[in-house]
Amino acid sequence: MTGGTEEMKSRQLHLWKNRHLSFYYEGFDIPDLDIELDNMCLLVIDIQNTQYFSKKNSEQVGNKQNRWSPFINRMNSTVIPNTKKIINYLRLKNVPIIFARVGFLTTDGSDRSLSQKRTGFNQTKLNANEFQSQVLNELEPSKNDIILTKSCDSAVIGTNLRLILNNMGIKTVIVCGIYTDQCVSSTVRDLADESFNVILIEDACAAGTDEIHNHELMVINNIYCQVLNLQELIKILSNLSK
Repeated sequence: MTGGTEEMKSRQLHLWKNRHLSFYYEGFDIPDLDIELDNMCLLVIDIQNTQYFSKKNSEQVGNKQNRWSPFINRMNSTVIPNTKKIINYLRLKNVPIIFARVGFLTTDGSDRSLSQKRTGFNQTKLNANEFQSQVLNELEPSKNDIILTKSCDSAVIGTNLRLILNNMGIKTVIVCGIYTDQCVSSTVRDLADESFNVILIEDACAAGTDEIHNHELMVINNIYCQVLNLQELIKILSNLSK
């Protein structure tokens, strides 16, 4: 009976292996995670004071506010609370916390990448010195956390993140933030191409819609990262020693 219970626990622990499975990985055995606490970090992407997390902030989308209600609800009910949980958990394990934020350095934003200048939703207008571009207050960055400023989608291309990770001996990067299909995906892909192991926390990320979010998870899972939910990740990390 004990053996059956252990087998059931093992299956539950590895449910992530068959979730968000794309066409390319159907029929393949997904390996277990090969990670260690002493060479990993957490990277939180673009959860800043400016985003549509409240009705007050969502006024900037005007009559489109109702379209963004699911996103606002997801951020407040799931993404922000889960991001706080993983930050607090990893701080207790002495795992480095890194924040990446969008913020242009010139007065006119001319240093922004083309993707940040495009007309429409993605036209970012955040000066790095303003309150709105700072990391969301609720996440309470500590003095020992690293905060990087970028003026493009990728936190790898837009900063000296790769140098920092190499200097710190980081091999595995746990990623969360927004938007799943934009800055998160760009960063995950670049980290993978730089040969870092990447774990994406699916319930600490969001896109404009759940449909976009889930589609992007399927696209990047297994090839660029391993997609886990917070509970699964904490269970795996709790079995590691440091």
